[in-house]
Amino acid sequence: MSTISIIGLGNMARALGARAITGGNTVEVIGRDAAKTAKLARELGGGTTAGAFGAVPAGDIVILAVLYESTVPVVEQYGDRLAGKTIIEISNSFGPDLASLLTPEGTSAAEQVAAAAPADAHVVKAFNTIFGHVLAADSKSKRRLDVFLAGDDAAAKARVSAFIDSLALHALDTGPLSAARRLEQAGLLVMGLAQNGVGHYNFALGVTNLDSAAA
Repeated sequence: MSTISIIGLGNMARALGARAITGGNTVEVIGRDAAKTAKLARELGGGTTAGAFGAVPAGDIVILAVLYESTVPVVEQYGDRLAGKTIIEISNSFGPDLASLLTPEGTSAAEQVAAAAPADAHVVKAFNTIFGHVLAADSKSKRRLDVFLAGDDAAAKARVSAFIDSLALHALDTGPLSAARRLEQAGLLVMGLAQNGVGHYNFALGVTNLDSAAA
C-alpha cells in the first residue's frame, strides 16, 4: 500500500482520503486552515494525520486536490519540499461557461504543474473525469470505476496505478503527460453529458472492453 498526502480539504480530498483509508493506505491531509485540517483527519479516521501546510509532505504520493487556479501557486510555494514526490494533479480548468478550458492551447493543468514542480518530481494526471460525490457513493460497490491517467514517468504511473487499484478502482493509462490535454477535454465531455445527454451527475465515464479474450 501507499503513503499518501492530500493537499486540499474539499469534496475530492474527502472522497479520495476515505477510499485510501479503506484501501489500507496511510493518509495525511493538509490544508491552510489547521483547525479544518484536523477536523477532516478526525472524520476520516483510520490513523489519518493532519499535516502542516508548507511542510514536507509525509506521503510518497502527493494528491493536489485544489482548484485549478491554486495548483501552480501551491506547487511553487512548496518548491523543493516536493522533490522526489509523485504528484497526482486532478483539477479541471473549466471556464465560467463550463464549456471551455482556461488553460492555453497546447498545454494542460498537469503540464503547468509539472513545469512548476522540482525536476525530480513526477506529475501524473488522474481523477479529473470522476465527480467527487460519485467516488464517495461508490466506495462500497463491487463495480470498479475507470480512472484515466497520463504521465511521462513509467515508475510514477505504475505507483499511481497501484494506488488506484487499492481504491477498488480501475486505472487506464492514456499515454504521456501531454495526454492530460485530452483528459481535461474529457472533463468538459463529462459536464456536457451531465447537462444534456445523461441529464444528471450520478454517472462515471468508462470504457467497455469488447475483447472477449480480455474479459
